[in-house]
Amino acid sequence: MELRVLRYFLTLAREESISRAAEALYITQPTLSRQLAELEEELGVQLFERGKRKITLTEEGVLLRRRAEEMTELADKTERELRERTERLAGVVSIGAAESVASEHLVRAIDSFRKKYPEVTFEVLSGIADRVKERLDAGLLDLGLLIEPGDIAKYDFLRLGIDDRCGILMNAAAPLANKEFVTAEDLLGLPVVGPAREGVRQFYRNGLGEAFDRLNFVASFDLVNNAAWFARLNAAYVFTIEGTLRHFGVPELVFRPFRPELRQSTFLVWKKYQPLSRAVQAFIEEFFMLTRHDDV
Repeated sequence: MELRVLRYFLTLAREESISRAAEALYITQPTLSRQLAELEEELGVQLFERGKRKITLTEEGVLLRRRAEEMTELADKTERELRERTERLAGVVSIGAAESVASEHLVRAIDSFRKKYPEVTFEVLSGIADRVKERLDAGLLDLGLLIEPGDIAKYDFLRLGIDDRCGILMNAAAPLANKEFVTAEDLLGLPVVGPAREGVRQFYRNGLGEAFDRLNFVASFDLVNNAAWFARLNAAYVFTIEGTLRHFGVPELVFRPFRPELRQSTFLVWKKYQPLSRAVQAFIEEFFMLTRHDDV
């Protein structure tokens, strides 16, 4: 498969029309049709359903679109990095970040770094740990900002010395909002929204004890942005970390930490045995020094 043809494929998948795709690509319709027909023949599958009004992807086409997006993105990233290997420090640093108090430190580090190296720009992707690690493994991200629990043994990493307290996000009018802290027993019989990832659930299970498995979980979530609506509408109590409260800034939401206290550490990780650009290496040093300074 040629990257050029994959870009043709992605354009048609987006435009859903041979004529519009050919116009966007500045090639003729017969040329585009021939190239895509050869791609289907090469792969031995049908990629498109050709309807009267638009062209849609088959199941195989949907799979190829995802892989083609990853391949073309990786190719673009590689091309950028090769162009960036000059004397001056420039380029793009891509970072996948979980929602935590470390996000504030990340922005401070980016701001500090850009004042020194204004030709370096940043791409920041918010996502759960599994998605961040998937993109790290594929070479689509340079760095990941992850909070425990999580398997980071296969990565090079820095422990940043940034901890987040675990607890419950709730409506300020909720009965438990009057408490200084919350125990698992306090939540028994109440509607609770918890993390979807089994590794995170096990982390809470280990910290809160057997009462965790007796809680009334009404829903689960990956990222807390949507789950926070359960708290805003006073519909449920939401498991989260303290740093996420800063994302909302609404007076009707409050955070109460767990007792016994639970904390999650933050790590900056990158793929082992992968050459890092000069900009990425320099930013790792900047971030580490900044977090060490904040601890003093």
